[in-house]
Amino acid sequence: MPRLLRIDASYQADGSVSRHLTGVFAEAWRGRGDAYTVTERDLRTDPVPHLTHAALHWAPTTAPATAPAADESYREAAQTQRTLVAELLSADVLLLGAPMYNYSLPSTLKAWLDHVHVRGLTSAADRDTRPLRGRTAVVVTIRGTVHGPGTANEHRDHVVPPLELILGEEFGMEVAVVMVGRTLSTSTAALAGERPAFAAERAAAAARLTALAGSLA
Repeated sequence: MPRLLRIDASYQADGSVSRHLTGVFAEAWRGRGDAYTVTERDLRTDPVPHLTHAALHWAPTTAPATAPAADESYREAAQTQRTLVAELLSADVLLLGAPMYNYSLPSTLKAWLDHVHVRGLTSAADRDTRPLRGRTAVVVTIRGTVHGPGTANEHRDHVVPPLELILGEEFGMEVAVVMVGRTLSTSTAALAGERPAFAAERAAAAARLTALAGSLA
């Protein structure tokens, strides 16, 4: 039974471009048949707490320091982490809605990454332990302006590089990035001239996501 884990990190409940596009993918995935299931996690309504114990960065067998097992807050944090990791490991495909905020990841998405990037469990430590290797992660990333080559923002993308590093290099996943820019053109007069380009990018992204959802397993 192919499983999709859809995670949305947009702070917007309505009108979010990233939510719309992850919804396009999820709908196309479900459209392949009843066997294609979707687990959804909304980091706006159900945010993940920040890690509070350094030992949780490591699997118990590789932790460099003794975990404070007697600490109630540690046990609760460890249980949250186990839940998130199990949710990820059960997915055949990961779908992330990752809008750019202040040139970087939403803080809620960063907290989720901190929980699931566990040395010796989801990424290699003393041995090559990467249970997610070969699976696909689809990253839907949205930004308000233009970040292409030759622009002032060309090197100001701090969303895609860390996701490619963690999901791709550390987890061994195949990372597909679907990017849409110029979203501020719909609400900012100075960027009104970018609206046709934004509409074209959004339509192209929807088409690509529909195709990806129909081809991945």
